[in-house]
Amino acid sequence: MVIRVLIIEDEKSLARFIELELRHEGFETKIAPDGREGLLLAIEEKWDLILLDLMLPSLSGTEICRRLRANKDDTPIIMLTARDSVFDRIYGLDSGADDYLAKPFEIGELLARIRSLFRRINRMDFIKKSNQLFYKDLLINQDACIVKQKEDIIQLTKREYELLTVFMKNINRVLTREMLLDIVWGFESSVETNVVDVYVRYLRNKLDSDSPSRYIETVRGIGYVMRQ
Repeated sequence: MVIRVLIIEDEKSLARFIELELRHEGFETKIAPDGREGLLLAIEEKWDLILLDLMLPSLSGTEICRRLRANKDDTPIIMLTARDSVFDRIYGLDSGADDYLAKPFEIGELLARIRSLFRRINRMDFIKKSNQLFYKDLLINQDACIVKQKEDIIQLTKREYELLTVFMKNINRVLTREMLLDIVWGFESSVETNVVDVYVRYLRNKLDSDSPSRYIETVRGIGYVMRQ
């Protein structure tokens, strides 16, 4: 996938230099020479990264940042500026920039900061994705407590949802009835182990009544398992 970078910079020679170096690295780029044009391009097109000068004609870099973030645009932004006081860095970051690079800079440092920024983004994406569980055509969104089979939402009770979540967190691991009872019901005194069998049957009926063991297999005399 080609990474698209918008360069909002009014210093023509610097903008051209950055553009050539990024293209050499395989990036797709476009230059906007003033703030208003840059904001318009940032809103109208999809970008993977914005390199944003702080001091621009018609609209400042910090104002562009604020407007993009107010518009729920989370495109990564690295701010470029000749002003490098602590106040200026704080001001730029607080306006919504993800990183701040003072001019003059070496192109190697800019590339290193871009790589570092994308590593952070990838880690955050992994954390978000880790709140989803997948098995065959089943998906559990743990944040929203939603179970989907292909594109259909499956309506489960709280116990059914908790039981399915345990299975999908333990793919290929045989779970005894006692283990499932402990995890899902907490060994409530009024609950017998056969309640696990009842709820597994409920799950099977809701997930695939035509093939009861398609998702949850019975391990005779022991318990149940979801196998890859």
